[in-house]
Amino acid sequence: MAEDTNQILKIGLPKGSLFEPTLDLFEKAGYNITGAARSYRPSIDDPEIQVRIIRAQEIGRYTDHGFLDCGITGMDWIAENGADVHVVCDLPYSRATSNPTRWVLVVPNDSPIQSVKDLEGKRIAAEAIGIVEKYLEKNGVNAEVEFSWGATEVKVPELVDAIVDITETGSSLRANNLRIVDELMQSYPQFVAKKESWEDPWKRAKIERMAVLLQGALTARDMVGLKMNLPEGSREEILGLLPSMRKPTVSRLTQDGWVALEVVLTELQARELIPQLKELGAEGIIEYPLNKVIG
Repeated sequence: MAEDTNQILKIGLPKGSLFEPTLDLFEKAGYNITGAARSYRPSIDDPEIQVRIIRAQEIGRYTDHGFLDCGITGMDWIAENGADVHVVCDLPYSRATSNPTRWVLVVPNDSPIQSVKDLEGKRIAAEAIGIVEKYLEKNGVNAEVEFSWGATEVKVPELVDAIVDITETGSSLRANNLRIVDELMQSYPQFVAKKESWEDPWKRAKIERMAVLLQGALTARDMVGLKMNLPEGSREEILGLLPSMRKPTVSRLTQDGWVALEVVLTELQARELIPQLKELGAEGIIEYPLNKVIG
């Protein structure tokens, strides 16, 4: 157990929509976090790490100010807060899909607003005021931007002329009779570190090892392993069908004329290939999930 108080890594994980996907990612990376649903300070099965559950909007700022050594938050909130942090790596996951979240300019379907230029003199509601103000300045538009505490989509058209909101698929906006006028930015979560912590050799090594495991878990997200036995005479034809990160592993079986083959591929590829493999004489085909794939 770490005795030196400098050999404790404080990491901020986002509460809110990214909370469950983040816990799932850490579990697949090999970290067991318990009590996160009830506590600001959950337990983790690494005595050198302390976890803090904090709003994603605040993690960049708290990392910049030194309350955290590192954390996971959206690149949008890093930009919104102007946080001066070191980006360790991108972590392309989100609350519903593997797609990035999108900050979009939204109006009612029957609004006359067709472009950012039509916002001159209008009122806009948004949670990320800084992002919106930079967007308007870039486009040379003067408009009033007010902070929204949430449920932003209900404010148009009675309270404001337009909103800037987050979406992944756009389905919620369409359900509320809203349409997207423009996209301000796309955002993925990022693993970020306090610059002083990144310069500390022990903390940097700890962060880098964690980044390798988290990225490996993300790479494995849609991947599976496939094992099978096949007649040696079918080997070349089957190898020609198989996509792989590397050359498939092939080993001889004790039974003459047969070999075992193992490969890593996507779930979609496995779905398409398994019937073909069976037709070519493969037997004992096993598909199994993966927690991490380290390139």
